[in-house]
Amino acid sequence: MSHPQREGVSQLRREMGFWDVLLFNIAAVLGPRWIAAAAHNGTSSLSLWVLAAVFFFFPTALVITELSSRFPSEGGLYIWTREAFGDSHGFVAGWAYWVYSFFYFPGLLVASTAMSAYIGGLGHSHLANDKHFLVAGSLILLAVAVGLNIVGLNIGKWLQNAGGVGTYAPLLVLIAIAIAVYSRAGSHVHLTRLNILPTWDFDTVNFWSQIAFAFTGLELVCAMSEEVHNPRRTFPRAILGSGVLIALIYILGTLATMVMVTPADVDPKSGVFQAITSGSHLLGIGIVGVIAALLVTVGNAGGVGTTVAGIARVPFAVGIDSYLPAFFGKIHPRWRTPYIAILIQAGISAFILVLAQISETVNGAYQVLVDAAIILYFLPFLYMYAAVIKLAYRADRNGNAEAVLIPGGRAGVWIVGLLGFFICLLSMVLSMIPPGETTNKAVFELKLIGGTSVAILIGLALYWNSKRRRNPGLQ
Repeated sequence: MSHPQREGVSQLRREMGFWDVLLFNIAAVLGPRWIAAAAHNGTSSLSLWVLAAVFFFFPTALVITELSSRFPSEGGLYIWTREAFGDSHGFVAGWAYWVYSFFYFPGLLVASTAMSAYIGGLGHSHLANDKHFLVAGSLILLAVAVGLNIVGLNIGKWLQNAGGVGTYAPLLVLIAIAIAVYSRAGSHVHLTRLNILPTWDFDTVNFWSQIAFAFTGLELVCAMSEEVHNPRRTFPRAILGSGVLIALIYILGTLATMVMVTPADVDPKSGVFQAITSGSHLLGIGIVGVIAALLVTVGNAGGVGTTVAGIARVPFAVGIDSYLPAFFGKIHPRWRTPYIAILIQAGISAFILVLAQISETVNGAYQVLVDAAIILYFLPFLYMYAAVIKLAYRADRNGNAEAVLIPGGRAGVWIVGLLGFFICLLSMVLSMIPPGETTNKAVFELKLIGGTSVAILIGLALYWNSKRRRNPGLQ
């Protein structure tokens, strides 16, 4: 289904090159909080990282590479679903993808603020679990990311670039400190062939879905195709390069954290900097922990910035197609950015951030936000994997010399598509199982299922209302 070039899209500026996209991907995907959660889960996380990389991350990278090089249009995943299944399914995928950010932002912001507590060293580490500090810091971080992205990608992209460097560099520091600590004092964990294998435990299986979720985000920059120089050439190289770097650092970072902190004692939000601070003090170089915390604060701001920038393009594209109110498709007259979509996204996220803290511990509130984000996020991913299979049968698949296709023909497409679809579906189911440390499992389920259901129903109501406006005779 083809749509004419839309006036709002044509006003966007191509600001991003290869290195911008590669660093954007690192800032969007790589999260120190997932390393902390993995270390908290224990040694079995190492095999889960490898399994997720082989059977989910790299197949997903192949899917995104093919779709982004075949359909390099503003809106990314929304456009791919629309091309395969039509406007209504495209809307559901785009809506869920946007709404997930309402839950994802608060979780990311809380984890980012918790990590920043370590700028003050061990003496201020208690702030990582102080609700007032976490909420205030989260709102400030959100405001900075939103402001820079409204001003424009020519400015905002530097936040994303700094985010990629600021996220990766402290994790290299983490690994270096762990090597030094291991040589001097040994390790808090001992690896065996048995203890690195996944174990089924209802108290920890909720974490499995986070391993898959930690590998997502490569599709985010594809929503900004009209703002990338030569996207058909840039996307495949940047996706492959960033994918290898991310997979390696997740595995090595998790091991390094467990070397310095016993898994049960690792904070699932800020455990990486808990480990860096502890290790650097043991080595007598406490200032390194402070520097790493400063770097990751910038890195996390970049991570928020990438998500603000990428996901806001989806309701912008849907708004241009008139399935959301027209103001979603507005471009700022000076900075040429979809500022209305960005502001609405930020406002709702701030509200949910505060709401999630009610009647819940810090870690419990954080877990509800993470699980709701996973469920909403993986719904459009199911569409994406189905879309790549259906679109493989279009006659134009082999007619585009610039498209980078999944190897193995249609059989290869079916293999990677079904792998991704199954793992996403499994992750959605596992995320509904409350973790063992949840204070009230019934309230946890009510917040999780109720919040995600209401979010989808609101989207469907908006879609059918837009259909009635377009077709007054539709009942």
